Amino acid sequence: MSPYKTLEELVQIDSPTGYTAEACSYIFRLLQSYGLKPEYTHKGAVRCALGKSPVLAIAAHVDTLGAIVSGIKCDGTLQFSKLGGPSLTSAEGEYVNVHTLDGKVYTGTLLLNNPSSHANDMRETEKRNYDTMHIRLDEVVTDKKSCEKLGIRTGDIICFEPRYREYKNGFIKSRFMDNKAGCYVLFEIARRLQEERIEAPVELFFSNYEEVGHGGTAGYSKTVEELLVIDMGVLGDACEGDEYSCSICVKDSSGPYDYEFRKTLVSLADKYKIPYKLDVYPFYSSDGSAALRAGNDFRVALIGPGVAASHGVERTHTKGIEATIDLSLSYILHSTL
Repeated sequence: MSPYKTLEELVQIDSPTGYTAEACSYIFRLLQSYGLKPEYTHKGAVRCALGKSPVLAIAAHVDTLGAIVSGIKCDGTLQFSKLGGPSLTSAEGEYVNVHTLDGKVYTGTLLLNNPSSHANDMRETEKRNYDTMHIRLDEVVTDKKSCEKLGIRTGDIICFEPRYREYKNGFIKSRFMDNKAGCYVLFEIARRLQEERIEAPVELFFSNYEEVGHGGTAGYSKTVEELLVIDMGVLGDACEGDEYSCSICVKDSSGPYDYEFRKTLVSLADKYKIPYKLDVYPFYSSDGSAALRAGNDFRVALIGPGVAASHGVERTHTKGIEATIDLSLSYILHSTL
């Protein structure tokens, strides 16, 4: 059995922002199987103490990118609006699941309007946006009324197929490594500390509205003083990060993260020879950004495995994931015990 089985299982659960109950239930049951006592916040996030009076919260977000039905066209195809910021260019042609309020699931495909090359010689140059694209259902629908008879209506949730693949050389490619790879880091922190019978004043926090900016605003234990956010490390021409290291974010669009917190993380990575990269993320915010904007009196740091092609068809590597686990555990043992 792959050691990343829990990552794959979580990835396969549809959980765009605003539709995370099943994924959060999976996390809740998994933590219970480790002998822990998780709880839900009022917003449906999962919080789990690893010891008494936690002073450190470690957060990752379970919500992903997706879409929502915003209307039904006269030909029975679906208009949609984004949940989070999915890349429409990379999502074109992607298979989707459409979840209705009464629990039905219909399959479909995200397509450009008039998508056939043999009927549209402007296909390659047309802009991809929410006015020029649609969801084609795999159902016999020819008009709005026949689509409505299926029970489909505005507000139904549209989920992209993740296409999870894990390879022997360590690469894992799939949609939603942002940030289900981060959730896996928290799973392993919990599992390994439980195996070692180590109780630490730490709580794990799985937020469920990060992609729309308020997942990390509230819900932490009152005793928390520090927040370590585990989220994807950015790869790109302006960044030093790679898929084989733990990225330590110095600053993102919301401003710098705590200097002393970052200094300690770098010192531990150097001491224990944990591969890492320091980076500034030019177009990024996190649950840590949200926590600070909400007025929480926390010291905040942000780390995570490098993830290529963010908000598209993403890829990371087990080396980057393991480096993030190692640095997180090193910080717990150094700072809280």
